[in-house]
Amino acid sequence: MESSVVDTVRETQADWTDDLTRVPYRVFQGEDVYAAEQTKLFHGPYWSYLCLEAEVAGPGDYCSTFVGETPVIVARDRDGELYGFENRCAHRGALLALDDRGNTKDFTCVYHAWSYNLQGDLTGVAFQDGVKGKGGMPDSFCMEDHGPRKLRIAVLHGLVFGSFSDDVPDIEDYLGEEITSRIARVLAGRTPEIIGRFTQILPNNWKLYVENVKDSYHASILHLFFTTFELNRLSQRGGIIVDESGGHHVSYSAIDRDAEKDVAYSDQNIRSESAYTLADPTLLEGFSEVGDDTTLQILSVFPGFVLQQIQNSVAVRQILPTGVERTRLNWTYLGFEEDTPEQREVRLKQANLVGPAGYISMEDGCVGGFVQRGIAGAASQSAVLEMGGSLAESSESRVTEASVRGFWKAYRAAMNRQEEA
Repeated sequence: MESSVVDTVRETQADWTDDLTRVPYRVFQGEDVYAAEQTKLFHGPYWSYLCLEAEVAGPGDYCSTFVGETPVIVARDRDGELYGFENRCAHRGALLALDDRGNTKDFTCVYHAWSYNLQGDLTGVAFQDGVKGKGGMPDSFCMEDHGPRKLRIAVLHGLVFGSFSDDVPDIEDYLGEEITSRIARVLAGRTPEIIGRFTQILPNNWKLYVENVKDSYHASILHLFFTTFELNRLSQRGGIIVDESGGHHVSYSAIDRDAEKDVAYSDQNIRSESAYTLADPTLLEGFSEVGDDTTLQILSVFPGFVLQQIQNSVAVRQILPTGVERTRLNWTYLGFEEDTPEQREVRLKQANLVGPAGYISMEDGCVGGFVQRGIAGAASQSAVLEMGGSLAESSESRVTEASVRGFWKAYRAAMNRQEEA
């Protein structure tokens, strides 16, 4: 690792308190911190979500995506296996795949026509032998020595993850049994089909959106829709699961009619009660998704993946940093091959709950920007994360910031790794 990155990591660690209840605002603002994250997190021993297996189902199918800021390609070769490699020509660095997805026999760089197979191996160099005995590559040039960097690939219940590190554990060990089982709850035994996509640009640091996803405490306060239509109240049955590393979490709630009639929200006079109604109440009419009464499950995988089930709206979210104060958020909405026509109609209706203009999540698209603007002159100050205590552990209460503290526990461990120093 370059010494400047080492220095940045040491300086950033010095900003933290001994516990997890304070987060220095500098971590959302520094170009040096952002650069160190690309090395320590996104090229470190962690799994990054890449795409859905359904997007690369057949031989020759490929998807261009990202690990942090690094463009990568996921492709299915004729052997049926998935391969991942940088979307970068080994010659002069141009992109190999210019489209988001497609089907191809191989990849040829538009710049100088160097070609690569579906495993990312360099297979051809235009005019390698020159023309009429002149020019060309030297005799010592060996194509096997040149090519984009390869990724390890892992597939879990139709989700494709990748890592540049040889040290990352197998995906099941990385996630742990509890998180793996919660992914299986939503996806196992069914064949996902993509029914919609959105890409949203957020005016804030990527970690502010990760915090938002993990913050069950805000959900029924910020989102008027949740409590108005009784989809999510902190008084409902539910809880928080935080894995041992802190980096992965699940927040879930289930319908509890008695609890919904309490006065906890109105007594506190907060923005979570309204007399709004739906012109089309069938928007919220659904069906039992997996045979239980959990109507909301938000699951995150460190560093930047989200799997959601809100009523019958199932979606994955890919959180991608594109600058210190800019984040790209990719939404992919799922149906299943096993859906009846009536179930598919429900999913398409409820897709309106989330996304850039979703009835629930449109507030999340702006609140991170409010924070980014609010902390502009406060680099020496810190956020306070004391709701529910000071630990990063599972809880039967969702009136807690335990899973947010969990993210920072995993983040600090990642940024403080010493083997590259």
